[in-house]
Amino acid sequence: MILSKDNLANIQVPGLQMPDKAIFGLPEKVLQFGTGVLLRGLPDYFIDKANRQGIFNGRVVVIKSTDTGSASDFDKQDGLYTIYSKGIENLQEISEEVICSSISRVLSAANDWSEILKVARSPDLKLIISNTTEVGIQFIKEDVRKQPPASFPGKLLAVLYERYKTFKGSADSGLIIVPTELIVDNGKKLESIVFELAHLNNLEHEFMDWLEDHNTFCNSLVDRIVPGKPAKELAAELTQKRGYEDELHIMSEIYSLWAIEGDEKVASVLSFSKADKGVVITPDIELFRELKLRLLNGSHTISCALAIVNGFATVKEAMDNEDFEKFITLVALKEIIPSIPYKIDLQVAMDFALKVLDRYRNPNIRHEWLSISVQYSTKLKMRVLPLLLNYYKLKNTVPQYMALGFAAFIRFMKIEVNADGNYTGSVKNKNYMVTDSNAAVLSKAWELGNTSAVVEDILSNKELWDTDLSVLPGFKEAVISNLDEIMAEKRTLAPVV
Repeated sequence: MILSKDNLANIQVPGLQMPDKAIFGLPEKVLQFGTGVLLRGLPDYFIDKANRQGIFNGRVVVIKSTDTGSASDFDKQDGLYTIYSKGIENLQEISEEVICSSISRVLSAANDWSEILKVARSPDLKLIISNTTEVGIQFIKEDVRKQPPASFPGKLLAVLYERYKTFKGSADSGLIIVPTELIVDNGKKLESIVFELAHLNNLEHEFMDWLEDHNTFCNSLVDRIVPGKPAKELAAELTQKRGYEDELHIMSEIYSLWAIEGDEKVASVLSFSKADKGVVITPDIELFRELKLRLLNGSHTISCALAIVNGFATVKEAMDNEDFEKFITLVALKEIIPSIPYKIDLQVAMDFALKVLDRYRNPNIRHEWLSISVQYSTKLKMRVLPLLLNYYKLKNTVPQYMALGFAAFIRFMKIEVNADGNYTGSVKNKNYMVTDSNAAVLSKAWELGNTSAVVEDILSNKELWDTDLSVLPGFKEAVISNLDEIMAEKRTLAPVV
C-alpha cells in the first residue's frame, strides 16, 4: 500500500500524526520554487503544523525548476510524505512522525508553465518561498516573456508581472517573497536581481512602482539538518512497521529554525509562525546569523581537526568521548560566546549553545568530520578569526581552546600532493584527502620541517588570514606547544586548564 489520500483511512500507526480530510480543501496560498528536502522538512513542515491547528489554512504549490528527476512520486502520493524527526533535547532523546499534507501539487516549470501562471493569477496566493541553492540567485540576462524563463529570478519576475497585469497593480495583490538560499541578505539580493531584470526587459514604470511598493522581499535564515531519505535498512523497517510505502519519506533532526526578517505586515501574512516557536519573524535576523555562524559553524570548525587527528569519523562519535565533549563545550561557552562580535544577551547565547551541543549528540544524524573540513582554511578565516581577534581585544590573553584547535588544524594540513593532483594526509595510519583552495600553501609550510617554523610561517601568512596572527601575544607559543604534543601523540583531549 502506497501513501496516498485514498489510503489514509487504512493507516493505523500509534503516534503517527495524520492529516484531517478538511486540509485537502484548503486554498493554495503559497508558491514554492524547489522540491528539495530542506523546504519539505522546514517551511512545508511549519505550514502543515499550522494547518493542523487551524491557523494558516493554506497549501503549497511546488514548482519543479530543474529538468532532472520527475514529479511522479508527488502525483502518486497526492503530495503526501512522512517526516521522521529525531533528536536530543535537554539530554533526552525525542522523536516525531508526521504525514505532511501541506503540498497540494507539484508543477514542472518546463511542462506546466501556463498552469504556474494561472496560480500567479489566483487571489488566494499570498507567499512565495524558494530554495534553488546558492547558485539559483544569480543574474542572467534573459527575456522574461519566454515560456518559461531560464533562471529562478526570471521565473519569479514573470510570475510577479503576470500577477500585476491580472490585478491591475492593486495594492492588496502584492506578495511576500522569502528565499531560503544560504547566502547573506538573500531577500535583498534576490530583490535587486529582479529589479535589474525588470529594467533589462523594459517593463513599465507602473509595474516597477507596484513591485517596490506592494511586494516585500524578506531576508531569511534556515537551520535544520534534513539528510533526506532514511537508509535502506531503516526504510524497510519503517515500511513494515507502518504498513505503507513512501517514496518521499524524509529524515530530519528535531531542532528547527526559520528566522525571517519582517514587520507586523509580514507576520500577519505568515500566520503559521504562531504554530511553532521555530519560526521567528523579527526586524533584524543578524542575531540569529551570528549565533549560527559562531556557535554552530564556528564550534564545528575549531573542533574539526582535533576530532580527526584523534581518530573520530563523525561528530556523534567524537561527542561520545568525554574529553572531546568537554573541549567543544568549553570552547563554545568560555571562548566563543564572550567573543561574538555582536551584542547578544548572554542567556540567549548560552541557550543556543546548549541546543547546538544537543544537536551534536544526535545519534540519528551522521556528520562526517572530513565533510566539515572542506575549504577548512576559509572556514577558519570567516567563522573563527573574528572570534579570536575579538577575544584578544577584550581580554588580551591566549584563548587556550582556540590555540589547541589551530594547532590541530596545522597538524591536519601536514599533507602532500599525489600524482592526480590531490592533497592527502595521514593520521593514526588512516589516509584522508584535503579539499582546500590553500592546500598548496599549507603543504609547502610543512617543508620547513621544524614545528616552530611551520607555525610561524602559517600564522604570519597575511594572504591566508588578512592579518599576522603570529604577533598576537602568546598565541604562536601556545600553538607551537600544542602542536608539539600532538606530533608526539602526548596531547590528549583533556581540556586545557
